[in-house]
Amino acid sequence: MKKIFLIALLFLGGKVMMAQPPAGPVNPGDTYGEKIQPDGAIAVDALPKALAVNNTMDTKITGKVTDVCSKKGCWLTLETSDKTKVFVKMKDYAFFVPTEMIGKTVVLDGQAKLKTTSVEELQHYAEDAKKSKEEIAAITKPETEVRFVAKGILVVN
Repeated sequence: MKKIFLIALLFLGGKVMMAQPPAGPVNPGDTYGEKIQPDGAIAVDALPKALAVNNTMDTKITGKVTDVCSKKGCWLTLETSDKTKVFVKMKDYAFFVPTEMIGKTVVLDGQAKLKTTSVEELQHYAEDAKKSKEEIAAITKPETEVRFVAKGILVVN
């Protein structure tokens, strides 16, 4: 009886430990992480120019979500008008976002910086995004990109 109980407990614990992104609809006004206000947010397109002056800055940005980590919702990307991406992680992995956030306009509060990302890390993120083996193998050069660590996200549209 103890063995059956222990096996059942381990099985249920394993199920709980398997990370999944939050499920459900994403609606304007939904907040993830810290509660934030949209006041003072700059367009994501203005971020690279601002970072050219200061390599790191605390700011609020607004942009459209183009991708979300399908494994557990631990990162997302925002698209700029020149089709480059801004990579966003959640501060201290304190919260996750649903994949239904793709296509939504959001305001993020946190810290932006320029970062050179290694080939290995880029390939890891491509795996998270369920890219094909060919697409992952095609990643052969590190990239300098805008990174954002969000402490709070507000869905505005």
